[in-house]
Amino acid sequence: MKKVLATEKAPAAIGPYSQGVCGGDYVFVSGQLPIDPATGVFAGEDIASQTRQSLTNIKSILESGGLSMDQVVKTTVLLKNINDFAAMNEVYATFFEGECPARAAFGVAALPKDALVEIEAIAYCGES
Repeated sequence: MKKVLATEKAPAAIGPYSQGVCGGDYVFVSGQLPIDPATGVFAGEDIASQTRQSLTNIKSILESGGLSMDQVVKTTVLLKNINDFAAMNEVYATFFEGECPARAAFGVAALPKDALVEIEAIAYCGES
């Protein structure tokens, strides 16, 4: 069974996709740009601010489905500049306590709206 997750505490989808989708024991959160849902613009111009907002958006989407960041099992981080990896990683670490999820990080040529970062996540919501 498929269930769409949506919240006003994260930016609305800017295309034909859902903020998050629960499918079976997993929730798939679409790539989150660093858009502040209250203002509709990027949360700062530096990688730390943008990383924090992208992860806050993921957290809000998960919470709309009764989940937490502790249930994230995999993330993918897309960076406009791979040289921002260390600064992104410093902020990223503050969102996960204890066992961190698996992760892939890539430097990409460009991101929508010229963002510095975009992050997607997969969370496990089944019984342990």
